Amino acid sequence: MENETAYILLAGGKSERMGFPKGLLVYNKTIWILEQLNRIANSSITTVYIGLGYYHEDYFSVVPWFKEAQHRFVKYNNLKVKVIVNITPENGSFSTLQAVLAQIPENQTVLIQPIDVPILNIAELEQIISTTNTIVQPQFEGKNGHPIQLSALFWNPLLQLNTTDEHSRLDFQIKKKNPEQCTVVAVQDSSIIRNLNTPADWENYTQNVEASI
Repeated sequence: MENETAYILLAGGKSERMGFPKGLLVYNKTIWILEQLNRIANSSITTVYIGLGYYHEDYFSVVPWFKEAQHRFVKYNNLKVKVIVNITPENGSFSTLQAVLAQIPENQTVLIQPIDVPILNIAELEQIISTTNTIVQPQFEGKNGHPIQLSALFWNPLLQLNTTDEHSRLDFQIKKKNPEQCTVVAVQDSSIIRNLNTPADWENYTQNVEASI
């Protein structure tokens, strides 16, 4: 079943601690950003926006159709994928999010996922997708994680924020909202709180995945 919600993958960071663009890490005979897309393709989501910044030329070299996807939606594994390059990635991940949101129809609900957080299992992802509120967040053992679902009512005003302001952060803007506008979905998948920031994080994650197969 198709879903009108758009999925946003943010991959515009400098990856300083990893020492390599995270989305281009080799994973299971593919690369990580394509693995994330493959996981999304198993859900009801049909539209994905990818936010690039630093290393966007490296992404274009490894995945040539990303360059074409800047100008139109490209079909990939039953998904429609569009790529947006943040020209000011030095302003942080929020600026990449803004660059992507500016290209999305203003009435659309979005799911936001950093590239370094593995996408959770499809059953629990669908739980998040099917939950309706201004903000919907998954929670594992009391810790909130990703993806975060945002209604158009919430994300449209984010476009007006100055990215150089210290309060121009998604977590800060969420905390400002009335708790009644926020729904937490308890999940059993710890992936939602993983941050694959360093080579050690990556090795630990991939070894655990292999061990579970």
